[in-house]
Amino acid sequence: MKVLIPPRNRSFGTVDALGIAGIVGLLVARYIPVARLIPFWGCVLRERTGWPCLGCGLTRVADRVAHFNFVGAWEANPLGTVAALLFALAAVVMVLHLVFAMPIPEIQLSPREWTVVRVALPMLLLVNYAYVVVKTRFPHLLL
Repeated sequence: MKVLIPPRNRSFGTVDALGIAGIVGLLVARYIPVARLIPFWGCVLRERTGWPCLGCGLTRVADRVAHFNFVGAWEANPLGTVAALLFALAAVVMVLHLVFAMPIPEIQLSPREWTVVRVALPMLLLVNYAYVVVKTRFPHLLL
């Protein structure tokens, strides 16, 4: 892995876009009760079958992270909590980058490291989904 530090700049990039998405998403989660306002909001798969989908718990994660309830967010969906915290981190980095011209390091992975990422990510998704299924369908197994 190579980490490159570019010169100071204020050029808008991917991290800045993710930061804006993080700010907007967390502000909406904090101040707008989306799940209560939109009547069809919710997991159709879970409502019909009782089984959660891969994204079950993400609305609760956003709401709980926006209210600084990290334990509750982790219980709802661990990988979603990590993603929400990364969006919040991207928001902080975006402000530092665009206001103070802080350079954003560029990370370059080797082909072998990309292979590890491509194998690890689906495994993380599978473990996370297994946790969500056990948490919603078989909560007595987690006691």
